[in-house]
Amino acid sequence: MATFISFSYKAFANCATLQREPLTHAGLLVAQTGMARLLNCLVSVLIFVSYFVVTVIPATTPYIERTGEDRHAYSMHSREARERQAFSLHSRTPSDGSDPQSIRSRSTGKEITTFSVRNAFASTVNVPREGTCPAPIALVGKAPKKNIWAGLTNQEAKAILAYVYGSNSGLNLTTYEKKGLWDNYVYLIEQIMPNKTDALAYIDSDGPLPDRYARVAVSFGVVEDPYYEDYIVGPLPISNKTKVEPLTYFHNKGSSKQYNYRHDDDLRSLWTSQLCEQFQDITLALLGTYINTTNATSILQGIDPLWWEEDGRVIEWVQFRLRATNTGSYSTGTLLPQGLYLKLDITGRDPAGWKLLGLYYGGVYYETVEDLRAAISEPGFVRTEKAEVTQSMLTNRTGKALPYDAEAPPIQTQRQKRWTLDKKEKYVKWMDFAFYWGFNNDIAVTLYDIKYKGERIFYQLGLEEALAHYAGSDPKSSQTAFLDSYYGFGPSTYQLVKGYDCPWNADYADTVLHTQDVTVTTKDSICFFESDAGFPIQRHTSPLLVSVTKNIAFNMRYVSTVGNYDYLFNYAFLLDGSVEVTVRASGHIQSAYYYGNEEYGYKIQKHLSGSMHDHVLAFKADLDIKGSNNSFETTSFVPATVKYPWDQTERKTMKIERSILETEDDAKINWAPNGANIYTVINKDTPNIWGEYPGYRIAPGHGTPIHSTVVDSSSVKDAANFATHHLYVTKQKDTEQRLSHSSNNMDPRDPVINFSKFFDGESLEQEDIVLWFNLGMHHLPHTGDLPTTLMSTAQSSVIFSPHNYLLSDPTRQTVQQIEIDVAGEEVKIDHNGKKPDVCSASLVVDGDYTRYIPYGDTESKLPECEGC
Repeated sequence: MATFISFSYKAFANCATLQREPLTHAGLLVAQTGMARLLNCLVSVLIFVSYFVVTVIPATTPYIERTGEDRHAYSMHSREARERQAFSLHSRTPSDGSDPQSIRSRSTGKEITTFSVRNAFASTVNVPREGTCPAPIALVGKAPKKNIWAGLTNQEAKAILAYVYGSNSGLNLTTYEKKGLWDNYVYLIEQIMPNKTDALAYIDSDGPLPDRYARVAVSFGVVEDPYYEDYIVGPLPISNKTKVEPLTYFHNKGSSKQYNYRHDDDLRSLWTSQLCEQFQDITLALLGTYINTTNATSILQGIDPLWWEEDGRVIEWVQFRLRATNTGSYSTGTLLPQGLYLKLDITGRDPAGWKLLGLYYGGVYYETVEDLRAAISEPGFVRTEKAEVTQSMLTNRTGKALPYDAEAPPIQTQRQKRWTLDKKEKYVKWMDFAFYWGFNNDIAVTLYDIKYKGERIFYQLGLEEALAHYAGSDPKSSQTAFLDSYYGFGPSTYQLVKGYDCPWNADYADTVLHTQDVTVTTKDSICFFESDAGFPIQRHTSPLLVSVTKNIAFNMRYVSTVGNYDYLFNYAFLLDGSVEVTVRASGHIQSAYYYGNEEYGYKIQKHLSGSMHDHVLAFKADLDIKGSNNSFETTSFVPATVKYPWDQTERKTMKIERSILETEDDAKINWAPNGANIYTVINKDTPNIWGEYPGYRIAPGHGTPIHSTVVDSSSVKDAANFATHHLYVTKQKDTEQRLSHSSNNMDPRDPVINFSKFFDGESLEQEDIVLWFNLGMHHLPHTGDLPTTLMSTAQSSVIFSPHNYLLSDPTRQTVQQIEIDVAGEEVKIDHNGKKPDVCSASLVVDGDYTRYIPYGDTESKLPECEGC
């Protein structure tokens, strides 16, 4: 304490000696030095104030100042006290005293700032100057046909809403802003994608535009058992032919009606506050926090999905979690579990019928509050650790500055964009690839009509569902299994951070949703860019010639932050005709309380366990290889013992075995051990000139694609049958558009779409077939997952690649290769006609982020209607 006061006295003394320096040419450096001293002064004051605030907060507060060995153990990098200043939220001063924010321009000799909000180059990056590169030239494309998967227009959305709010719809709706607990309201409208048969007639020939229909999702609250239900409205535009009917044809439950146990969440929150107020003396004693009807230092987090008992009762378990109030903008909620759990009966809509059934603390279940209160006073009662915020939970920069880290890192720049983009029709073209895209609420981005060299290879490619299945010793972790389409990947798709999520020279597109009676547009939420893989796609050195080809990919990328996890989705198109689908995850873990959780996770903080869980993200890939009718072939590497005509002895070797998948009965597939199988979608009707069948292979890429570890899950039951294997093959049906539904988690026993019903023994040989594949990771969080999981390890991908599809390597077409011929007396270089332009590029590290808005902007509102 004395040392800190001495440090603070010196800091304030330095502040007192600051003086203004004249801003002359000679005094510029002096002024900058003065500014540095001023900044150091302000940092010192902030450190002193924060120390004072922390030390005067009572011991029950969530952020406790640590001392001695305890502080040393909780420091992110186990730093000693003398290095503590390096961990300051805003400190960027390395141990040698230099300022890593300032670097000196090699051309002007002036100091420029690389970590500033807008650096010295950012203001001129788009202004061509002599000797410098102009801004990359964007090429505007034009789709060959109208995008029939583009979604509803704003005008269509308004017309549909006005139509269903009318009395003729029979839905008895109230506008979203006026709704109460006992009202019906629309929470989403979006396009229903056309049937494939209708779509192909239009995109492949001169067929008519498919009729347009909308899904209108309604929450019904005017009944004793509130429920969700989807309706189909169409054909569009609204006319005397338009009808509104229950949407059933691709819901194999036979209906989309699903119980909505979240409808009364606001009322239930008030009830649980009143409940917790009755024993806040216990929570203060055990947790150091409380919940009542006027204030709370804890929050409650429930299980998902709920627990349904055999007699129809609806059971929810909730866990206390510390509500951190002194962490500024930093979110730490999922890192602060507390060791108290409540079992609630929330059957029905009348709070008078809701009950507290029991409490769980320290490995003991108590049937009543009185039982727990009595146990606390007994000798031998075990009090577990209280949750508290530590530095390792915050994402601010900490630690000693890395060597030369303030210098600009490698940054991608480009003289000329080499792709075309039609933003209106959502159509992009790069090299030999072209495709459309669509966007919706539940699963965000889907790609359509992907063509390579003018032929369709995918009719559809995109996300379908994401399961995050947890396990643990406590009632919360052991019963949590999120199905994320319920929360929606679409509304969780936020504006990308340029220069970090995607390069500055990328093209950016907006996304649009029609939800809660408004149209919401999120700016710059999808990006398109080229990238160098960092290794050549081809090279060879022979005695007389060296040949090397650049490995350039075109990427479509977006990020959806669903709750605590940020999922980065990337579709990469390669020069060899391959398409790689990648998902990476970051964000805060959904942690567990440490007590008794040793068999389910590592202890990573004093109160914290990294609860084990599986991420399983399901995708749909409707391939069309040389036509829609295809087969699925497995080619296996197998050991063999062979006696050849040229040898009298048997030889131990290997062979290949080829087989065609005949029916859906055998169409649930796991990746082979040792990677010994090649899986290919082929067309047996169009053999190549060598008699082999052209196809596209599917194989694991980065990471290890997984399926769920849990067998016959007690939590998700029949709502996640897509997660049992790595890969599935089914016959394409217009009635099997999706493998899941956003309300499947409301009643996993009887989901709206049950994927297992897709498998009914139909023939798959030379039929229109669909692949469903899983990406993801088995995640066992460790100390390196604090504060957030890293995308470098939490990643998974599959690659679709041409397989006997072409007669030779298509990368020979690109001019981005070089040949060095050393056969003669002089070295000969073949640049293959590449443009030799050389210019000085402006280097943008950080640009102007002052207008960054991650969330969508409301652009239009439903017009008022009478009687709504």
